[in-house]
Amino acid sequence: MSQQMAKGRTLTFSIFRYDPQMPDDKPKMVDYQIEEAPGMTVFIALNQLRELQDPSLQFDFVCRAGICGSCAMVINGMPTLACRTLTSKFADGKIKLMPLPGFELIGDLSVNTGKFMREIAERLKLWLHPKVGDDDIHRLETPMSPEEAAKLYELERCVECGVCVSACATKQMRDTFVGAVGLMKIARFELDSRDARNAEDFYHVIGNQDGVFGCMTLLGCQDNCPKDLPHMQQIAYLRRKMAVTLV
Repeated sequence: MSQQMAKGRTLTFSIFRYDPQMPDDKPKMVDYQIEEAPGMTVFIALNQLRELQDPSLQFDFVCRAGICGSCAMVINGMPTLACRTLTSKFADGKIKLMPLPGFELIGDLSVNTGKFMREIAERLKLWLHPKVGDDDIHRLETPMSPEEAAKLYELERCVECGVCVSACATKQMRDTFVGAVGLMKIARFELDSRDARNAEDFYHVIGNQDGVFGCMTLLGCQDNCPKDLPHMQQIAYLRRKMAVTLV
């Protein structure tokens, strides 16, 4: 630990403030200062700021462990999770916080990612479509191979934080693009042997410019994903599946 960290230094947070529910409120940046502590994260700092300086500060959190995805925001220009971002990462002690773009703003750093995720789920039908007979509750479920289970588990680690959506240039230019999170979830069901849909069925859902063929492969989703999910690998996998369907 550096001598500066051992003594504690003063951090300056420049935070976006705007409450769309207040008719007279205007978007602005407000500066706050707080003394840094060893192991401090942006999430911890925000909680201290709200508790000790400004109780009106709006931001979201649930788990504090990088599992729920609620505390996603733009930190010094990069979308990520506040609970997994150490303040010691910023040498000059200046931290600028903005809400995730591409989502409905609730207030300050709080955005409505849940509304977007539900719309995507309904639009892409992101649930298991059982094969004929599999919906019989009295029938023993066919065992899944460990290899298939491992593949599905990898894709199920998505916490729906919205970082990949905010980091996606295609999504920012075309609002109808489903984004990496939608494609990741489609890949999860395409890989599931219990799902009755085939490649042609999925093609009618994502085989267009709003789906796999709209991605410009700029890697914003994969470079910023806090769970290090293989977004581009799955998008490439779906593209191959869709291309075969076209033949």
